[in-house]
Amino acid sequence: MTETDDAWFAGVDPGDPEAAAAAIADGEADEPRDWPALAVESGFAADEDEYYDRLHDATVAAAREAARAAERADDKQLVHALRAMDDTERTANELAERLEEWAGALLDVETGATGLDFAAVVAEREPADATEERAVSLARRVVDLREERDDLRTFIERRAPAVAPNLAEMAGPVLAARLVSLAGGLESLAKMPSGTVQVLGAEDALFAHLRGHAPSPKHGVIFTHEFVSGTRPDDRGSAARALAGKLSIAARIDHYSGDFRESVHDDLRDRMETIRARAEEDQTEEDDDE
Repeated sequence: MTETDDAWFAGVDPGDPEAAAAAIADGEADEPRDWPALAVESGFAADEDEYYDRLHDATVAAAREAARAAERADDKQLVHALRAMDDTERTANELAERLEEWAGALLDVETGATGLDFAAVVAEREPADATEERAVSLARRVVDLREERDDLRTFIERRAPAVAPNLAEMAGPVLAARLVSLAGGLESLAKMPSGTVQVLGAEDALFAHLRGHAPSPKHGVIFTHEFVSGTRPDDRGSAARALAGKLSIAARIDHYSGDFRESVHDDLRDRMETIRARAEEDQTEEDDDE
């Protein structure tokens, strides 16, 4: 074994930055050595400056490939789909409002429909002149956006269980994707404490609380989950903490192992039954007092 056998540049063509990047990413050495001098000695570089130039090129190429790989990851694609769905819905609603102002009087549409439903009605009209043609064309674009939103939602509902099976089962595919999006990725979500997961999406309220202008928020987007929104207000804090705790565990299982574990879902259901049973007992006592 020569002194350069475990060098990152061993066997690498100096003119091939991709091969050098792979060597940087995968290589290892038993101990530090005078790599610039060894690189010159082995003929990889003419001098120390050229060695560092080639090392720079290799590390930049390796970083770019790592960034591309991370962006292509399944959870990132789920995040892109979720954000695209939100964008199409917001844009469709904004354009539908504009369309109502424009076409409501122009086309004398009296169906009682509003928003996206109004756009769907207008999209079926046959324009009588150039102005009506533009209004009807806008309505059809709105309808297209609504259909794209629905297609993206279908994709998320199909894809989320494959990316995060426990999270998707526990939260539902769309809420699971939203939590991953708010956290910045499944790995980031898996590393978050449950208290942070509990208030994801309530950042404005949390900052207002930290400034002393508002009470501490009990929940963020997880309020849309039936376990929270369907629980009486006095118990929503407990329900949100229970749900956030199990969502954190589900995210960790999904990220680190990826296998579906029924036990964590059973634990959450049992906890929610306990919380709701307490509410029923309190209601019974109130009825008896009356």
